[in-house]
Amino acid sequence: MSITNTKPVAFVTGGSRGIGFGCASKLAELGFNIAINGMRDESALAEPIATLKALGADVVYCQGDIGSADARAAMLEKIKAHFGKLNVLVNNAGVAPKERKDILEASEESFDYVVGTNVKGPYFLSQAAAKWMIEQKAATPDAFFSIINVGSISATVVSVNRGEYCVSKSGVAMMSQLFAARLGEYDIPVYEVRPGVTKTDMTSGVTDKYDALIEDGLCITKRWGFPEDIGKAVGSLASGNFPYSTGQVIMVDGGLTMPRL
Repeated sequence: MSITNTKPVAFVTGGSRGIGFGCASKLAELGFNIAINGMRDESALAEPIATLKALGADVVYCQGDIGSADARAAMLEKIKAHFGKLNVLVNNAGVAPKERKDILEASEESFDYVVGTNVKGPYFLSQAAAKWMIEQKAATPDAFFSIINVGSISATVVSVNRGEYCVSKSGVAMMSQLFAARLGEYDIPVYEVRPGVTKTDMTSGVTDKYDALIEDGLCITKRWGFPEDIGKAVGSLASGNFPYSTGQVIMVDGGLTMPRL
């Protein structure tokens, strides 16, 4: 078990790059020890792991597909063996369709891939983590525990060329409310952070499109979002600054979804 086990522990899925790394970095800066998950071999993650350690965190890497029940169980067991506890779960890992296709042409295979990773994975990871958090809360009532789901404006903003992604993110939105309602009796808040157009690997193929849209007034704050923007919101929630706001959606979209005339 880690010798730094007095620090709170956060598990960030998809935490080795993009929004996930932005969240993990902020949490490390705030004094959390960090477990991150990803699909790549640990040998490919020397740089992000070194960065998190330089911020003062003890870091554990949990390789695996969150869509797999066996992988999810192995991840939590690794965290339990190393840290002995888990204070915050950040469900960030997600995928986009491998090909953007009109909903009249999209395949069941693509739907299963996206929904299995983006909804089924975090749903059952939250279930397992929540049971462990309930046990910990009973043993340490003054400790703060929470689940934070990274959603997307695609929960409500329609993109007909990636319908499976929109459906998956609307599922994450309902999942957040379900777990918030269920865990209320244990004083374990659940939140959704909902990013807008954010600079990541996932959006690299549509940079020109969104550069033009942002220039044309798509967002009130006239720029792309960055992983650190989402990290700041997640860090504040994970620190217990909003204990009376369970079930709420924190928009981090530069005002994109605000109705305007």
